[in-house]
Amino acid sequence: MEAVVPIIVTALCVYGLFRRVNIFDSFVEGVKEGFGTVKFIAPTMIALLVAVGTLRASGALDFIAELIRPFAEAVGFPAELVPMGLLRPVSGSGATAILTNILENSGADSFAGRCASVIAGSTETTFYAVTMYYGAAGIKNIRHTLFSALLADFTAMVVSVITVGLLMG
Repeated sequence: MEAVVPIIVTALCVYGLFRRVNIFDSFVEGVKEGFGTVKFIAPTMIALLVAVGTLRASGALDFIAELIRPFAEAVGFPAELVPMGLLRPVSGSGATAILTNILENSGADSFAGRCASVIAGSTETTFYAVTMYYGAAGIKNIRHTLFSALLADFTAMVVSVITVGLLMG
């Protein structure tokens, strides 16, 4: 399995030689295009990372989680999952840190641990994905994409808790 990438690269080089393509020049052109994309996306990514860092460092995430916690508990959504639910669309690494914390404190076989694991696998880092893909395509107006994606994340979280409750309750 480790040889798959070298085999593909070798096959592409052999195919390029067979087709009489200047492989190195083509590679350099691809790298130039990649740098152009990075140059175009970098400001948006830096702004997103600063916003995520500010959100976490300011305590705003904890404040919002505490506001939501009573409502979540009232409808049967585990309170431990609220910070993860808030952070997952914004930061994959932050959500993974919360997942690890839930697994360490509640246990992997606990209801919260199972729900958190399913949520981690069924949701997306929405802001990152929208930033990357729309930025790479040069799209400035995201229209209804963000709302729809966040609604999908919310739905995935709710359905994860319901499914875990039904299957492993």
